[in-house]
Amino acid sequence: MFEGIEMRQVFGETLCTLARTDPRIVVLEADLMKASGTTPFKEEHPERFFDVGVAEANMIGIAAGLANMGKIPFATSFTPFATRRAFDQNTISVAYSNLPVRIGGTDPGVTAELNGGTHMSFEDAGIMRGLARMTIVEPVDSYQLVQFIHQSLDLEGPVYLRMYRKNKTQFFREKDSFVIGKNVTIQEGTDGTIIASGIMLSLAMEAAQNLEKEGIRPRIINMHTLKPVDKQSILSAARDTGAIVTAENHSILNGWGSAVAEVVCEEHPIPMRRVGVRDHFGEVGKIPFLLEKYHMTSVDITKALKEVLKKRS
Repeated sequence: MFEGIEMRQVFGETLCTLARTDPRIVVLEADLMKASGTTPFKEEHPERFFDVGVAEANMIGIAAGLANMGKIPFATSFTPFATRRAFDQNTISVAYSNLPVRIGGTDPGVTAELNGGTHMSFEDAGIMRGLARMTIVEPVDSYQLVQFIHQSLDLEGPVYLRMYRKNKTQFFREKDSFVIGKNVTIQEGTDGTIIASGIMLSLAMEAAQNLEKEGIRPRIINMHTLKPVDKQSILSAARDTGAIVTAENHSILNGWGSAVAEVVCEEHPIPMRRVGVRDHFGEVGKIPFLLEKYHMTSVDITKALKEVLKKRS
């Protein structure tokens, strides 16, 4: 259904469709409609579309005001602007007030590519994770994206949606179902577990294929929701497989690896490794180059799993 279609197009079309029957939905942009894929919404629902210009903090403040009046605002920008630049507004106007603002951060991590270091946020999810009441999701493809948008309409409080806007690859199928806050087991296995999110899921599967050639079959889990953490899934993996590797398109500090480590450390300590960015700012480059630069390739995941399996034994 979504093959060959960019995720941002699916995002915009889904909001248009929902808005036809749900008058609560409004969209806010900071002069990035084309980048976010929300131009169709502007054309179809001009009275419910607000372009605030390059003023992201103001955008979040207006979104909070609209939410306080019974609307469900979707406010979108590049990840550093939706999180770092507007952090105080996200904190006080949105999270502290427990308002249903849906904050979209596009081009997370290395997917910012040629926009370079200023636009390449490796800490956005960690920033938002520290906010009480904030739900954080990262769909791996458009099938997850659509379901998460639908589910978000009934969630209390704010949501941060981390989206690789140019992604055309579909990992799942239309009939697959997902629930915010519940991890998805992609592959069963007993030789350790690889927990991955976003673009790192396909790399985790590549690693698993390489490992199977050596007789190693890990469990693969898609941790599409960073917060709330699915503790049951993580603990089951820890008990059943005895070793975990996390793979994230984000800093290993305060992201997916940290969240998993917290659960494991407190409940069932086992060997762990985190694959992700290590204390580094972004830089200009294409995704394959950056993945290699930050040691986030399938080869790095493979190596990490072998290390934790050696510690397990």
